[in-house]
Amino acid sequence: MRRDGPAGVASGAASAPGGVAGVREPLRTEFEFELPRGFVDESGTVHRNGAMRLATARDELVPLRDVRVRENPAYLSVVLLGRVITRLGTLGAVHDGTVENMFASDLAFLQDFYRQINAEGHTRAAVACPHCEESFEVELAGSRLGES
Repeated sequence: MRRDGPAGVASGAASAPGGVAGVREPLRTEFEFELPRGFVDESGTVHRNGAMRLATARDELVPLRDVRVRENPAYLSVVLLGRVITRLGTLGAVHDGTVENMFASDLAFLQDFYRQINAEGHTRAAVACPHCEESFEVELAGSRLGES
């Protein structure tokens, strides 16, 4: 029987991209971001830096019971992002009301960021230089719109 190591990482697993053979990177569950415009609170303070955690099955299922989502399916991303954004600037809490008052460009950025960290499972991609054909990894979760 195979035993899991720290943080649920299987010991003796195949190497992770860019890692040492036989060693897997620890599971990363929270990812930093910087909004392209920033959320403006009631006092006029702009909040740009934040963090988003990986979504659970519950995070994706609970919003489906929300009456706002039933009436308007486009509202799903607002409720979902309100559940997975763990920090935004100096705000005490982030919730769906915070997300619905964001600029459209910031909402689009967060929707894309959510897909990157949840659908693909990581925010790095293997690429090759078109000139020298050297292979390397790039971080897709850029801190500004256009860097992702």
